[in-house]
Amino acid sequence: MKREPLTFAGTPVPLGSTAELRLKVAESYAAEPVTVPVTVVRGAPGPTLFVTATVHGDELNGVGILRGLLDGTDFSGLKGTLIAVPVVNVPGFLNQDRRLPDRRDLNRSFPGSRKGSLTSRLADVLFREVIRKSDFGLDLHTAGGERTNYPQLRADFAHPAVAELAGAFGCPLIVAGAGPEGSLRRTAVAAGVPTVVYEAGSARRLERPFIEVGVRGVLNVLRHLRMMPGEPADPPLRLWIERTRWIRSRKGGILDLKVDLGAPLSRGQEISVHSNPFGRERSVLKAPCAGIVLGLTQLPLVHPGDAICHVALVERGEMDAWRAYWPDNLEGQ
Repeated sequence: MKREPLTFAGTPVPLGSTAELRLKVAESYAAEPVTVPVTVVRGAPGPTLFVTATVHGDELNGVGILRGLLDGTDFSGLKGTLIAVPVVNVPGFLNQDRRLPDRRDLNRSFPGSRKGSLTSRLADVLFREVIRKSDFGLDLHTAGGERTNYPQLRADFAHPAVAELAGAFGCPLIVAGAGPEGSLRRTAVAAGVPTVVYEAGSARRLERPFIEVGVRGVLNVLRHLRMMPGEPADPPLRLWIERTRWIRSRKGGILDLKVDLGAPLSRGQEISVHSNPFGRERSVLKAPCAGIVLGLTQLPLVHPGDAICHVALVERGEMDAWRAYWPDNLEGQ
């Protein structure tokens, strides 16, 4: 647990209080402050959990998750501190853009620098004011670009505390990985703050089923950490996925997808049919392996080599369990 007192942007936030703060990052072209909104909810002494969203400015489901969490939860029994940052990448959010105005990717820029680019300065402020002051972390994302993801946790299984946090969230699919160099979660874990990523849905949308899974997941983590009363809800199935594979288009054309997000996939099954604008010269893309559909492209126009389908590679017994679970879809979570 972090020591008292906790201060944010130079403002002390005592136990038993809630504060809505602004972390200054830089100035705009009009010399106006560029700030990041942060809500700090403090209860009795206990752990500190940060929850960040919109590190990529066009990934909006995390905003919906934190909005639902903060508006719909009674925190009177909270033990510890919740640091909620619904819009990390404010410039990207305002421009509906994944990146910042300097065209850098914030999720490749941690821990940042006080004297670097705009992106690096934002990473530095978040790292110092939020991540370093926390004991655990959740980072909320969607798929990037014209793709969509089935709800999944991404975690570095090499760290037991990270794996425990991932299991507590209550998502049936947990995918192994340390995260890219310079990503928020990889940098946080290296700094001693166990952190996982929730990936669900697509950019520039608020998707209620994925938001509801996310709200339940954050509450599960709060209960697992004994920060909130009650027991976390276990999913009906939990698969730990060590390997994934992208299946790519062999030919360009107009895409007609034949699989659904989250569906079990058999080897040789049709994934998509590609054709020219006249509907002729059809080419069928078939699955080279069995697995579970983790992600799909949403763009119907493809070049050769474009990523079409992201597949989780699982054992036969796990596939059988997923087939039994799959008809419940998101309702089962």
